[in-house]
Amino acid sequence: MFKKIRDFFASVKAEMKKVTWPTFEELKGSTKVVILFSLILVVFLFVVDFILSQSIHALLY
Repeated sequence: MFKKIRDFFASVKAEMKKVTWPTFEELKGSTKVVILFSLILVVFLFVVDFILSQSIHALLY
């Protein structure tokens, strides 16, 4: 049992050495893309929600 656990962690360590980590500049660029996309999505959803709520309000009242 302990051999399996030791082998598992040895495999994890070996796989982690193969990982290519992003540079700080790549990380900053990716973060900017995610924030920009999130803001665009927020604005889009706000506009759609506003239009739908105004349409329903106009139909019901």
